[in-house]
Amino acid sequence: MNKLVVINACVRQADSRTLRIAEPVIAALGERYEITRYDLPEMEGVVPLTPALFAGRGRGEIPAWALRAARDIAAADRILIAAPFWDMSFPAVLKAFFEQVSLFDVTFTDTGSTCRGLCKAPKVLYITTRGMDIQTGDPREQATPYLSALGSLWNLGELTTIAACNMDYLPEEAVGAKISACIHRGLELAENW
Repeated sequence: MNKLVVINACVRQADSRTLRIAEPVIAALGERYEITRYDLPEMEGVVPLTPALFAGRGRGEIPAWALRAARDIAAADRILIAAPFWDMSFPAVLKAFFEQVSLFDVTFTDTGSTCRGLCKAPKVLYITTRGMDIQTGDPREQATPYLSALGSLWNLGELTTIAACNMDYLPEEAVGAKISACIHRGLELAENW
């Protein structure tokens, strides 16, 4: 069975509008993929690299969870990231996760003149909700460009973003309609993804 890695950076968990979209899509993909899930807000040790962690990394001391996650990501056939729009990007826990799992000779290596990715997933799905009316591609939206750049380093393929925008400024009925539309889009995508 093909492997899907799910990276959940929804800090509000059960109250997350992003997870309301992502969970039905994840469930649908679970019919065709073996899922490995990283629920970052519940994990210990997902912190930015400190001087001590960085020095340890240089000695080959990698936290077990980070090495396992890096290997899972490198071996994944698909990757799904669920993260809300926070401070023009995504929650810091996701960046800290990427910092710790971006490991030399696991997710990328070098050729002596440049870096080369070691991952194999040809498709990445990023599901998000944005409180403001900031569309994907807007210069103020920095999550998608970051994920594209990281995908380039790691050799990940096509990035698809499903985003519901302006969620903080709409009546609840309109918010529900946007969530439903994104779920529908995600489920359609999941059929052949």
